Amino acid sequence: MARGKLRIYLGAAPGVGKTYAMLSEAHRRVERGTDVVVGYVEHHRRPRTEVMLAGLEEIRRKEIDYRGTVFTEMDVDAVLERAPEVVLVDELAHTNVPGSRNAKRWQDVEELLKAGIHVVSNVNIQHLESLGDVVESITGVTQRETVPDEVVRRADQIELVDMSPQALRRRMAHGNIYAPDRVDAALSNYFRPGNLTALRELALLWTADRVDEYLQQYRADHRISAAWQARERIVVGLTGGPEGRTLLRRAARMAAKGSGSEILAVHIVRSDGLVSGSAKELAVQRALVEDLGGSFHHVIGDDVPDALLDFARGVDATQIVLGTSRRKAWQYVFGPGVGSTVARDSGDIDVHIVTHEHAAKGRGLPSARGAKLGRSRVVAGWLTGVAGPVLLAVLLTRWHPGMSQATEMLVFLTMTVAAALIGGLLPALAAALVGSLLLNYYFTPPTHSFTIAQPENIIAIAIFIVVGAAVASVVDLAARRTQQAARLRAEAEILSYLAGSVLRGESSLEALLERVRETFGMDAVVLLERDDEHAAWHCAASVGSTPCVRPEDADVEVPVNDRLTLALTGRVLPASDRRVLSAFAAQAAVVLDRKRLTDEAARARELAEGNRIRTALLAAVSHDLRTPLAGIKASVSSLRSADVAWSPQDEAELLAGIEDGADRLDHLVGNLLDMSRLQTGTVSPLIRELDLDEVVPMALGGVPEQSVALDIPETLPMVAVDPGLLERSVANVVENAVKYSPQNEKVLVAASALGHRVELRVVDRGPGVPESARDHIFEPFQRYGDAPRGNGVGLGLAVARGFVEAMGGTLVAEDTPGGGLTMVLTLPAAHGVPGAPGVPDRPATAVS
Repeated sequence: MARGKLRIYLGAAPGVGKTYAMLSEAHRRVERGTDVVVGYVEHHRRPRTEVMLAGLEEIRRKEIDYRGTVFTEMDVDAVLERAPEVVLVDELAHTNVPGSRNAKRWQDVEELLKAGIHVVSNVNIQHLESLGDVVESITGVTQRETVPDEVVRRADQIELVDMSPQALRRRMAHGNIYAPDRVDAALSNYFRPGNLTALRELALLWTADRVDEYLQQYRADHRISAAWQARERIVVGLTGGPEGRTLLRRAARMAAKGSGSEILAVHIVRSDGLVSGSAKELAVQRALVEDLGGSFHHVIGDDVPDALLDFARGVDATQIVLGTSRRKAWQYVFGPGVGSTVARDSGDIDVHIVTHEHAAKGRGLPSARGAKLGRSRVVAGWLTGVAGPVLLAVLLTRWHPGMSQATEMLVFLTMTVAAALIGGLLPALAAALVGSLLLNYYFTPPTHSFTIAQPENIIAIAIFIVVGAAVASVVDLAARRTQQAARLRAEAEILSYLAGSVLRGESSLEALLERVRETFGMDAVVLLERDDEHAAWHCAASVGSTPCVRPEDADVEVPVNDRLTLALTGRVLPASDRRVLSAFAAQAAVVLDRKRLTDEAARARELAEGNRIRTALLAAVSHDLRTPLAGIKASVSSLRSADVAWSPQDEAELLAGIEDGADRLDHLVGNLLDMSRLQTGTVSPLIRELDLDEVVPMALGGVPEQSVALDIPETLPMVAVDPGLLERSVANVVENAVKYSPQNEKVLVAASALGHRVELRVVDRGPGVPESARDHIFEPFQRYGDAPRGNGVGLGLAVARGFVEAMGGTLVAEDTPGGGLTMVLTLPAAHGVPGAPGVPDRPATAVS
């Protein structure tokens, strides 16, 4: 039985229209005469989706009793018995109720496909198994229902159901997705614009990747090797020479002219594993291409043009960028060169030959020289090559005088191979020469004479010399290649460590210098920096005993730039070690710069924090202190007036106004004094673990009782905040919201948990604020439209943001769906804060 085909509608989030699209497809197929049934479709009480079920045959669901509650699931047996051509199955990632035929719905679908039934289903991007951690980091929600990526990738058709975040939020606000009582919570949490945009990007990228797989499969099935220019793919051929950076930048400019272009840098490596290019330069070029948004590839191949073209065709490249050859004119006698060969054989792939300043100046790349054998091995090899044949001749003439000449030659050939293994080529050649003379004198008739009577003996001795030399050469080359490979492997491991430290963002300069000292066996390593003013050297970092203070005192000096140099003491290193040492020196300079930039960024953050606090102080002094002072002055002036005879009741009211104003001034001045101490760093907010419902109700004392609706779930995690600062911040934000809300509309104060943070949202239905003016309202002295409404009763939004940021939180403004403004106050959840179990307390003074 032929396997059924699977069609999947993929969406970025609930409500984009996957089920509606699936039902529309079902109606189109029914009109064409196809036998279509509904295996399982959940309309979630959405009127438009529910209407689309009319006219479609539905298979009765299977009822399952689980823990006293009856659930319904798709009846797989009933669908198999009905055996339609096409069945609709909603929510592919759904987990079935325990007791069902299969644990997951995608397993039900797999059974239907095996039975030859075509299936139309849908799934959201967040339910793909490989994206679970990514979606959780974006939305703060753990996906409990997932489907393996391979199940979706095996689908015969995947259609993306797309909708902009703004349109989806409008659908939500109009009640077309969730029930009205769930709309505000959904818009405030999962369906925020940032979340929807990120999920949409994931869906688009995943679908584009799947489309590319379809295209590559189609080209392979139809044996299409010609480039299809669906999008520009630019392959840059790198030799490891200095011109590579020019080629990469040229390719980046070409890619920038068209959207969706892709850069792929490739370096061809010989099959013996020895790289002809500069490892340091290749590392720099790899970093450059990654910074430009491209990718770096190593390809093995002895024929560079063929390997390059095979790679380009394999990735469906449309253009190849190569540099003008660095070979000199006379070197073209040996062949046309890589660029000419690639341009000749490229077919429909465009080849760009880019000129550069290193053209025709020789390759100038370091060659892999033979590794030197140790002195002891060379001496032992010469002893074996010269004394070994003599000793062997003495032994053979005394103890085995009747041995055949062929056997004697093999014995001497063995001594030649031994000399090659121990001492290399020259001792082996000496062994072959001495052995041939001894064979001629002692074992070739007439003996004890260098005369050879029979011509075949001349041929035999000549063959012995040639074979001995050839074997010695091969053995010597293999030994040297082994040492070269071991050295290159060690260099590769060191460079890999350096590259890994860059990717991991390691910033310990001392650890890097210690690695240099251990790698090269030095006594001390120091990074010296020149003083611009006095041209004197001073130590930036050092490890080991007695580091030098000047480059002239070092055994090995590796300049990094005009101001930095890496100095090592302990022994003199060979020139072959300087290449890897230069990579260490460059990395040390990068780590030093990163450390200083980090310190400067920290100081900049401190200055910015100080500026924010100063701004809050100015706002409080100029805006919030005037009102109570004006009230106190007016009341005192009235009481002191001799023109008016105040009744006892009037006097009491004026005195009460004075007392109330004084209390407000006392409270505000206390906060201002504490903030000034925060600015000078003499006191920190006292961060404690507490529940929001302990602080938020107290912050609502300054607003009318019926003007605020409070929604703080009891299941919320505790927050790590200063209670006084939080109360003042919430009070300011709520008072501002009440001030601008219509009289019959309550301000909603709702809290929710998102990952490792807690959000407090203050939602009003007032006129709202345009996006361009949202940052402006947090500045001192500012009200939207510069039109004051009533008296200021708090420290203002500027002070509220300053307090919140001092506690490690954020305060931003968003649109309220349907009109209005939402203030989002984000606070850190109480996890690992001082005062928690297992975490030491820090001394602090409360700010309240």
